[in-house]
Amino acid sequence: MEGITSQIKSFRGAVIAGALGLALAAAQPAFAKVEGDTIYLGAAISITGKYSTNGKNTLDGYQLAVKRINEMGGVKVNGKSYKLEIVYYDDESTSARGAQLVERLINQDGIKFVLGPYSSGLTKAIAPVTEKYKIPMVEGNGADRGLFENGYRYLFAVLNTSDYYLREAVNLLAEQAKKHGKKPSDMRIAVAIENDNFSQDVRAGVLEDAKKYGMKVVIDDKLPPELNDMSATLTKVKALKPDLLVVSGHAKGAALGVRQVADQKVNVPMLAMTHCDSAQITEKFGKASEYAVCASQWDDDLTYEDKWFGTAKNYGSRFAKEFGYVPPYQAAESTASVLVFVDAFQRAQSFDPEKVRDAIAKTNLKTFYGPVKFDETGKNVAKSMVLYQVQDGEYKVVAPSQWAQSKLIYPTPTWQKRQ
Repeated sequence: MEGITSQIKSFRGAVIAGALGLALAAAQPAFAKVEGDTIYLGAAISITGKYSTNGKNTLDGYQLAVKRINEMGGVKVNGKSYKLEIVYYDDESTSARGAQLVERLINQDGIKFVLGPYSSGLTKAIAPVTEKYKIPMVEGNGADRGLFENGYRYLFAVLNTSDYYLREAVNLLAEQAKKHGKKPSDMRIAVAIENDNFSQDVRAGVLEDAKKYGMKVVIDDKLPPELNDMSATLTKVKALKPDLLVVSGHAKGAALGVRQVADQKVNVPMLAMTHCDSAQITEKFGKASEYAVCASQWDDDLTYEDKWFGTAKNYGSRFAKEFGYVPPYQAAESTASVLVFVDAFQRAQSFDPEKVRDAIAKTNLKTFYGPVKFDETGKNVAKSMVLYQVQDGEYKVVAPSQWAQSKLIYPTPTWQKRQ
């Protein structure tokens, strides 16, 4: 694995980062699951490559959790306090590298507790490795529902599966149809997605709920792998005039959708997307992002709180102060993944991976990110997705109704009226 970048970050203030070849790695003492007064967690994270934006969100979420746990006295097991540290490597946004690096973490570094990577694709590549070695993995960024259909015992996810990301947009469309004197079955949907596991699941959820209402999907396109142009889809949107355009392609896809819909002055009553916050569409595109409807696992205006960070709003403020940007949900769910391990260590009162795995399976935890409780497949069945809409440059929760801050603005004003 020569040339692989190794980054080992200690949240007691030391940072060791550098390219480590196999010869050098072999000469170093292997990290044990617990060494002295330190518990080591391991992760392969996208520091470079196409997922680098969300990879940074993931890493920052992990960093903040570890910093907070350590400053509160660490993890108490059998009367002793332990600090947390993370050993991580750059997976370069590729599945093969991610799997290779997790093998390295387990076999060379002695890691017994793994945090997830960013994206469903990388999680899918890594899960067989952690399963093979019976190593618990808690993750917050692999939402592919197929991950939870393989009978894995050591995989746990704090987030909702990806087929739920934009189902609520279809429900909102049905509500708006009734308000405007139409039948839900009159509404028409266009879909433009990246051809990856996550977005395929988003598409599946949208299509399932569209079928439930009798809505017609008039465009069903795959975005090019580079996520640099969706003109062909938008030409069809102009011609067919759907009531809802769904776009899913991680942060790069959200940026592409907002930019090209604005550049080409495409009028669509509702534009619904994933990854708006991590793509920073309001910061980068200003008024062009107005009225976009965005799926989120979390929002800092929700009324969740915990003993580590307090309220969701408190978490958001602390994160922004630490890293200089507002936390997207990818960061929040990554922080929550670390909290699940902390809670499990303390309930298990052990660092035996099997005992920790069993404690994780019995998690029933309230966090700033939301409640966490796993079903037998490892999915979190205690929390819901939210949708927000960009209104006056701010993300306002518009669904579900019990958490709504604002009413959905529908239909989106035409570009002629937005000038």
